Amino acid sequence: MAEALWYNEPAKSWSEGLPVGNGRIGAVVLSGIEEEIWSLDEITFWSGQSEPSPQVYGGKAAIKQIQARYVERDFAGGKLLAEKYLQPPKKNYGTNLNVAKVRLEFDQPSATTASFKRELSLDEAVTKTQYTLGGHEYLRETFVSHPQQVLVSHISTDSTQGLSLTLSITSESPEFTVNSIENALEFQGQALESVHSDGKCGVRGHGIIRIIASGGTILSRNGKLAVKDATSILIFVAFNTDFRQTDNNWISLAATQLNHAQSYPYKQLKSDHMKDHQALYRRVAIDLGSTEVASLPTNIRQSRFKESGFDDPSLFSLYFQYGRYLTISGTREDSPLPLHLQGLWNDSEANRMNWSCDYHLDINTQMNYFPTEMLNLSECNTPLMHYVETLAEAGKTTAEQFYGSPGWIAHIFSNVWGFTNPGWETSWGLNFGGSWIASHMIEHFEYTQDRKFLAEHAFPILKKSADFYLDYMTIDPTNGYLVTGPSVSPENSFFTGNPEIGEQQLSLAPTIDIVLVRELFTFLIKAASQLNTEIEFCSLLQNALAKLPPFKIGNKGQLQEWLEDYEEAQPDHRHLSHTIALCRSDQITPRHSPALAESVGVTLANRQARTDLEDIEFTAALFGLNYARLNDGESAMKQIGHLIGDLSFENLLSYSKAGVAGAENEIFVIDGNFGGAAVIGEMLLRSSNSEIDLVPALPSKWSSGSVKGLRARGNLEVDMEWEHGSLTVATLTAFSPGRVTLFYRSHQRIWSYQAQEVIRLNGSLEVLSKE
Repeated sequence: MAEALWYNEPAKSWSEGLPVGNGRIGAVVLSGIEEEIWSLDEITFWSGQSEPSPQVYGGKAAIKQIQARYVERDFAGGKLLAEKYLQPPKKNYGTNLNVAKVRLEFDQPSATTASFKRELSLDEAVTKTQYTLGGHEYLRETFVSHPQQVLVSHISTDSTQGLSLTLSITSESPEFTVNSIENALEFQGQALESVHSDGKCGVRGHGIIRIIASGGTILSRNGKLAVKDATSILIFVAFNTDFRQTDNNWISLAATQLNHAQSYPYKQLKSDHMKDHQALYRRVAIDLGSTEVASLPTNIRQSRFKESGFDDPSLFSLYFQYGRYLTISGTREDSPLPLHLQGLWNDSEANRMNWSCDYHLDINTQMNYFPTEMLNLSECNTPLMHYVETLAEAGKTTAEQFYGSPGWIAHIFSNVWGFTNPGWETSWGLNFGGSWIASHMIEHFEYTQDRKFLAEHAFPILKKSADFYLDYMTIDPTNGYLVTGPSVSPENSFFTGNPEIGEQQLSLAPTIDIVLVRELFTFLIKAASQLNTEIEFCSLLQNALAKLPPFKIGNKGQLQEWLEDYEEAQPDHRHLSHTIALCRSDQITPRHSPALAESVGVTLANRQARTDLEDIEFTAALFGLNYARLNDGESAMKQIGHLIGDLSFENLLSYSKAGVAGAENEIFVIDGNFGGAAVIGEMLLRSSNSEIDLVPALPSKWSSGSVKGLRARGNLEVDMEWEHGSLTVATLTAFSPGRVTLFYRSHQRIWSYQAQEVIRLNGSLEVLSKE
């Protein structure tokens, strides 16, 4: 069955609309019979502006004062100093904004509708709306072309009465203007809002909507376009901004893009678009089985999902491929910016709150890119790599001003204006946000083995990050450990045991810090060896690694979230940051550190036992990722089922629940889609630099199936088939030389390989063939 989201009712709200995009321009299509709305977005349409820090902060002297307080466990004194020296104002921080709403109002004949269907084909990256009215067929197709950089919509009918519609465009921007020109509307606006900035600064945008009608007439008046009696209608939308532009030449781009697109017939535009999309999308195929409910509309399947005990395995497959589709549509190799909190698509809800459609560097932006390498979309990481480089440049000033240290740093929040400062509350003080997002450079190299990328991009950026931490970290004389701090376990808090000071956020060496610094230093030592460079620097890293605190198990059997076994102030908290040692690293594994892995399991059980758990989209994904790494396929599947059935809108975009973290209502946050896809991938394939586990967490509901095209670390591609819960055949293709130990249940095999070597194995890991 084709991989598609489909519905037999019109879309009544944004959460029922279907997303399309080309990595820069996005749209959510809300289609009905009498009306269709395109919610138009563009990744660089940001309010705010670049702002230097308004004053010189305390630098090294202040940090030493703060660290001294925490070494003495003077939490109240340390917090006061941190609030003085590490809480700059937000100022014109900004947010990504929705560009506009394009509305198509159709003059339909008075007749009874015999059928209606709207769908999003994941393979074609095209939305389609089909219905029968008065015995005649109507068809609309909409997509955003990556080759042409425009939105394209084609409308057709076999009715002799033809097609008639009125097109208009509106925006929430206070400076939005629309002018009618021949067969087109020209619109301009500025990204302005007053929640995250002063309402006076933001990028400017310019666009054109052009209509080509066959066999009909087009009238332009009062800022609208009216088409009468056409046999078919072709609509183009082009939009660009002045983001990072040094002159006004960008204003002419829309006309150039439209003229170029218009020179091709519609069939070729669609064909070129599909070819471009499918070059990425068709790299991976998945079959987890199917039941008769797979023939039902997507919203009906979703509503029945949990009640049926998740007895719809192809809905898991659809969600997995939807995550890949959203990656391709949202972040391409040439995208000017990476995915933000809502990806590429903006429902304007997060903008009205303190959240902002920005880059949250304490899980959300990272999770957006969790599946990218594994799901064979490595090129789609490129915008993130470029963004990390801009962060590193901006973060040099922050490192010097706030910490008096070399290198660079970024904290929890960032935007497109180079904001790398601490957050404006102490709970947002994570100073490993930059190194955490930069760890995707590590992952990119591990998967691709691209030495040029390592030498020219990853190593220089990561070394400068390490320069900062080597200078910033201090010895805690209480225990002799080399520690970070003041820092937080993202957005969480604890009680110290002193009832007079209440709950605290800041401390020395929260577990997530140690996971990230160990990951960073360990990788740099290996990378330096490969590049034959920085021998003395590696000695510093080795000495530092030897002094880091070990993982600790608390009195409840849990993996400690902090250096000391503090009581959790929020045992229901949504973040599971310390568990990345298991779910995003090989520092804890069931095979090599079973006691620590068990402690992560206790952590998960303790959180899930809370009836007041802050149960939101990324939390479900984190639970799923951890269970997959614990080889617990049943629990991992339940978390993804919960994500699909309870934490996704009808259009299967994930959301954060009302009442959590200040959310006023259910807020679209896209990380659940990507995290969910990553969980399914991890259930089927787990890889480190030296080990690969084949189908390590297969649930009974997926007893027979196959997957093709998954990527593993070491620059490997893996295809697998299984029947009745057991692996039958695995095919591994190497694109670089290497050596790996393969595991399946009690079986293991060491494989040393050369580039272009292919090996086929059975369920006992015996060689069936080798090329």
